[in-house]
Amino acid sequence: MESPKSLIPSFLYSSSSSPRSFLLDQVLNSNSNAAFASSNLEKSPSPAPRSSSSAMLSRKNFLIASPTEPGKGIEMYSPAFYAACTFGGILSCGLTHMTVTPLDLVKCNMQIDPAKYKSISSGFGILLKEQGVKGFFRGWVPTLLGYSAQGACKFGFYEYFKKTYSDLAGPEYTAKYKTLIYLAGSASAEIIADVALCPFEAVKVRVQTQPGFARGMSDGFPKFIKSEGFGGLYKGLGPLWGRQIPYTMMKFASFETIVEMIYKYAIPNPKSECSKGLQLGVSFAGGYVAGVFCAIVSHPADNLVSFLNNAKGATVGDAVKKIGMVGLFTRGLPLRIVMIGTLTGAQWGLYDAFKVFVGLPTTGGVAPAPAAIAAAAEVKA
Repeated sequence: MESPKSLIPSFLYSSSSSPRSFLLDQVLNSNSNAAFASSNLEKSPSPAPRSSSSAMLSRKNFLIASPTEPGKGIEMYSPAFYAACTFGGILSCGLTHMTVTPLDLVKCNMQIDPAKYKSISSGFGILLKEQGVKGFFRGWVPTLLGYSAQGACKFGFYEYFKKTYSDLAGPEYTAKYKTLIYLAGSASAEIIADVALCPFEAVKVRVQTQPGFARGMSDGFPKFIKSEGFGGLYKGLGPLWGRQIPYTMMKFASFETIVEMIYKYAIPNPKSECSKGLQLGVSFAGGYVAGVFCAIVSHPADNLVSFLNNAKGATVGDAVKKIGMVGLFTRGLPLRIVMIGTLTGAQWGLYDAFKVFVGLPTTGGVAPAPAAIAAAAEVKA
C-alpha cells in the first residue's frame, strides 16, 4: 500500500538538509521579546547559537521539516514552496466549489428567474421535479476545472505578492501596514486568477441556467464559442473582477486578522504551542467568518455575472434595469452567505491541511513585530 506522501509530487520536498534549517532560531533569539515577522513562520522550540557563517545565510532559505520525513523539508519562499501553495489552492478551491454545485445551481437560477425560483426550498423542489437528482450537479465539470485554475493562481500568487510587497515595504512598514499588504497581495493575485476562471464560469452559468443548452463542459464549450465567439468567454470578466477582487481582498485580509485575534484573545497558548488539529480548527473558523463578509461584499457583482452570462448581448445597464439596485444586493443573498461561508471555511481548512501535510506551517496567527523583522533583515544583510 502506498504511503500518503506518495500522492504528492516529489518536487514539493527538498532533498537536502543543512544548517540553514536553524536560521529561524537565530532570528527569534536575537531579540527575546520580539515575534517573527512572517505570518507563515512559527517559533522554533529551542534556540541555536549564532555563528559568523550562519549569519550570512538568507532568511528565505529557512527549511521546515516534513512531518513524514524528518530532517527534510521545503524552503520557505523557494520555487517548491510556491508550488506547494499552488497545488494546495487547486485542491482547496476546485474540490470545495464542485461539492457545493447544487447550492450554486439553485443560487444562479434564483438570480436569473426569481419568479420561478422564489426561495431556496422551492428552488430545490423545482429542480428535483424537472431534472431529477442528477440535475443538481449539472455544470460540475466547468466548476471543477475553472475553480481549480482560479485556486492555483489565487493562493500561489497571494503568497508570492505578499512576500514581494513585504520586501518592498521594508520591516517597519510591513509591521505597521500589514493589512494593506494582505489587501494588495490578494487583489493582485485575483486579477490573474479571474483571467483563468472566466471562460469556465461563462460556460458553467449557461449550462446551469439554460436546460437543454448542453450537458456540460465538453459540448457546452464549443456551443458557447459558436454562439458568441471566443470574446464571449470573457464578456463577464469586468463583473467577475468586480465580484472576485473585493471578495478575495476580504477573504484573505479578514482571515489573517481574524486568525490573529483568535490566537491573541481566545487561545491561552501561543500558536507554536498549539496542536496541528487545533490550528486547522482555527483556520476553518477564521475562514467561515471571513466567508460571511466575502458574500456580502461581492454579492451585487455576483448577480451581474449570472445575468450577463445567461443573456446573450446583455449589458451591465440591462442587468441593473432588470434586477434593480435593491435586487442586486439582496436577491439570493441568504443562500450565498451559507454557501460562501461554508465554502471559504472549507477552503482555508483544506489549504492549511495540505500545507501541514507537506511540512509547512498553517497560515496566519503571528503578528509581525518590527524589532524581529529588523533582526531578520540584519541577518539577511
